[in-house]
Amino acid sequence: MSDLILQHRDGPIVTVTLNRPEKLNALNTASWRRLREVMQELDEDDSIRCIVLRGAGDRAFAAGADISEFAEARADVAQSKIYGEAEHGGVFAVLECRHPTVALIRGVCVGGGLELALACDLRICGRSSRFGIPINRLGLTMAYPELAFFLRTVGRAVALELLLEGSVIDAERAYHLGLVTRVVEDDSVESEAYATARRIAAGAPLVNRWHKKFIRRLERPEPLTQEELDESYAAFGTEDYRIGYRAFLEKRTPEFKGR
Repeated sequence: MSDLILQHRDGPIVTVTLNRPEKLNALNTASWRRLREVMQELDEDDSIRCIVLRGAGDRAFAAGADISEFAEARADVAQSKIYGEAEHGGVFAVLECRHPTVALIRGVCVGGGLELALACDLRICGRSSRFGIPINRLGLTMAYPELAFFLRTVGRAVALELLLEGSVIDAERAYHLGLVTRVVEDDSVESEAYATARRIAAGAPLVNRWHKKFIRRLERPEPLTQEELDESYAAFGTEDYRIGYRAFLEKRTPEFKGR
């Protein structure tokens, strides 16, 4: 099971790879569960500054769920609930990770694969990449937990266009709909994604985590508490703040400590 999701570390940047290239990195039940475990382990590591999520090979980021196991693992309502818990666990472990995440997208990115990409903070793809959630062709629905996240991320009009038409769209259309952050030439996807990760990693890690937390909190409708308002000034009490402004005044590159 451990080979389904690979990890590779380069300094403060960790690459998580969906590793089923023979299936276009389609995720089975074990893949979803392993992805959740991996992301939760990484979430607890304070030394990480950015995570890059990608698919093995150059043909696909992920072709969604592995339909070949549906007859055994998703055959009825009861089984689909169990499967849904595994899938939601994987997607939300990416979505809720406190470290910045970058989706490196090459090739096909559809169904649950697109959900995983949308769960990342930034999404960089090649011009030949293709996107969609054509699940109405399979006769299945997106459950409320993932639909709520999907709707919040892309908006009502885009969500309905993708779900009702079931179309698979090209990278330029995906960019205009807000599904991806950046479109580059196919042979530049990897270099651009890792250059982005390095820029993120060069920033103050506590600040990046706080900004993710603050933005996620502002998506909820209830008023901010005084404690939450006070937390928005916590950065000014960190060593990284002193490192940052002193480096600016001295015209040198800051070396943040994460404390």
